[in-house]
Amino acid sequence: MAATGVARRPRGSGVQLHKSGLLFTAKHSFSTWEELGTELFSLADSSTWWIADWLVYGESVFHDRYEEAIRRTSLSYQTLRNYTWVARAFPLPRRHQGLSFSHHLEVVALEQPEQDYWLRKAEELGWSRNKLRREVRGSLLMRQGKLTPPESSTGGEAHTVDRTADEPTSTPALLEAASTPEARPLKLQFSAEDLAGLERAARRDGEPIETWAAKIVRRAIACS
Repeated sequence: MAATGVARRPRGSGVQLHKSGLLFTAKHSFSTWEELGTELFSLADSSTWWIADWLVYGESVFHDRYEEAIRRTSLSYQTLRNYTWVARAFPLPRRHQGLSFSHHLEVVALEQPEQDYWLRKAEELGWSRNKLRREVRGSLLMRQGKLTPPESSTGGEAHTVDRTADEPTSTPALLEAASTPEARPLKLQFSAEDLAGLERAARRDGEPIETWAAKIVRRAIACS
C-alpha cells in the first residue's frame, strides 16, 4: 500500500522498529536523532487520519458489520466518534498538511468559514494545538462580552487575540452553549439495540450521533 505526502518509515543503520518499541543499536548525532523524531511524529499523526478515514469508509459501506469490527479495536467509543467526526468534517482537500489532526479537532465544531480561518492562521503563524485552542476560546469570549482586549499588545501572546477584518462573525451554537454558565450536560442511557438504531439514523443524515441527537432535540423544542 503506497502512501503519499507523509513521512517515510524511519530507516537506516542503528535503528530498529518493533511493534512495541524503538531500539537504538548505534550512537547517533543530535541532528539525526531530531530528524528521526520529526518523522515519527509525522507518522503518528498520519496514522490518526488513516484510522479516521478507515472508520468513515467502514461506517458508510459495511453498516452493521462495521460496528462489530470497531469493537475489536483498543480505542474508546468516544475517541472513535471524534475520529469519524473530524474525518467527515474535513475531506482530504480541506486538510492542512502543516497541521496535526488535533488542530483540526479543535475547530471541528465551528462553521466551515471559521474552520478555514483559524486553521489558516494556525498554519501561517506556526501555532501549537494549545495556542490555537486559546485563540479560539478567547475570540468566543470576546464576542460574548466576557473578555476585553488588553490595552497594550506587549503583555504577552497568551492574552492577545488577533481580530483581523476577515475573521468570521458567526459563533457555532454548540460551542456557545457549552461555554455559557447556565449550560449543563445531559446524559441519556439507551439499550444497545436503541443506540444502534440511533447511530443508523445519524449515518443516514451523514452526521455524528451527538450532532444528530442535538438537532432532533432542538427540533422537538421548536415544535412544542
